[in-house]
Amino acid sequence: MDPLLAGKFAALNAALEALTTSVPSMVESNGGDVNGNGEIDPLGCVVVKQRKLLDERKGLITQIRLLPGLEKFLVGPSFDTLRSAAAHGPVIIVNHCKWRSDIIVLHHNSPPSLIHPPDSDNFYARAEQLKDKLLAARKKGLGSTEYDQALTSVLEELYDLVGQPVIQKLHDLNVPEQSRIWWCPTSVFCSLPLHAMGPVRSEGSEGSLELYFSDLYISSYTPTLSALIESRKHNSHSLEKPSILLVAPPDKSIPRALDEIHHIRRLKTTVTRFISKNATPPVVIGHLQNHRFAHFACHGILEAGKPFDASFKLHQGQRLTLLEIIRSQLPSAEFAFLSACHTAEVTEESIADEGLHLSAAVQYSRFRSVVGTMWAMADIDGEVLAKHFYASVFSEKWEGVPYYERTAEALRDAVQVLRRRKKPTTERWVNFVHYGA
Repeated sequence: MDPLLAGKFAALNAALEALTTSVPSMVESNGGDVNGNGEIDPLGCVVVKQRKLLDERKGLITQIRLLPGLEKFLVGPSFDTLRSAAAHGPVIIVNHCKWRSDIIVLHHNSPPSLIHPPDSDNFYARAEQLKDKLLAARKKGLGSTEYDQALTSVLEELYDLVGQPVIQKLHDLNVPEQSRIWWCPTSVFCSLPLHAMGPVRSEGSEGSLELYFSDLYISSYTPTLSALIESRKHNSHSLEKPSILLVAPPDKSIPRALDEIHHIRRLKTTVTRFISKNATPPVVIGHLQNHRFAHFACHGILEAGKPFDASFKLHQGQRLTLLEIIRSQLPSAEFAFLSACHTAEVTEESIADEGLHLSAAVQYSRFRSVVGTMWAMADIDGEVLAKHFYASVFSEKWEGVPYYERTAEALRDAVQVLRRRKKPTTERWVNFVHYGA
């Protein structure tokens, strides 16, 4: 690319990013427009600036596309490219829109399948109600009877709304049970646990374990089709045993993290540990560049109304933010286990229609697969999950399979161990989700 055009394009993108992520401070420092009533309109000032920058960017993109070899610069992907996201299993897009809502099953080598939701006239409103019900009950406190009852009810209603028609369609398409499937949710469905819908049925005799969607299919999520496609790009080191970067700054409020750390340190692979004052944001980002696996055992923090400020709490309260992770662009990254609270949580203050959280940010920064949490995590669960998860990932049964591709099934199996042996409340086993390849 022409260096001058490249410089202008980088500057415009930086200006747009600064405007998007620093709206409050920009409005405060620059004032606002005056509307027809002579009143200050701070939002209008921001909108005008944004439109001007977008127009300049559009014109610059047109110039760049005139350069040899850059004719398709920032052109949207073709349908053939998008459906390659389903190369390893169907991708189920749940479209939630007040004008029309659909469930679309994307296939690799055939046209998409459309599922007309039951009670389609009320599909949009029912989904909104489920989201509101879950978020309202969460305010009662995780572990409360009210929240457990609300979550159980939401899982049952989600099964009626989405799970049952999806399972029927997968059977019709001859997708066998225990296959991998990917969820690509939109709008309120980004905050609903689609992987755990049910119960679907009880296995065997009366009183036996109830089965949920996660028992029938191995679910992963992706924020976009492009993110999933990117996560599968070739890496010549995939079959080599990965080294692990362990980030676990000491914190008296999560004492059981020490047991989790103990299991990871004993793994038969190279483990680089940052569990003391060295666990600072610059140091962690620097070492992420050289490790294929990363495990965070610390606090995850949400900032109401400020999704880009979601962060991991490191040594002495220093924070590694979502925005810093997105900007890092890690060349060797394959998998991250985010054993922390809120790392895949979407709240009422999150950006509308986007599943933007720490797990998605880690995937965007080139990690192929990520394990995250939909809400606060019980400290006692980290040890059990880490022990059984890594035992599965490093098992010999996976010979010839890249390590990051083992992580979805390994998580599902570890969660099943947690359910059967520890008998946790519903919220604790539903909490854990897999993103990416």
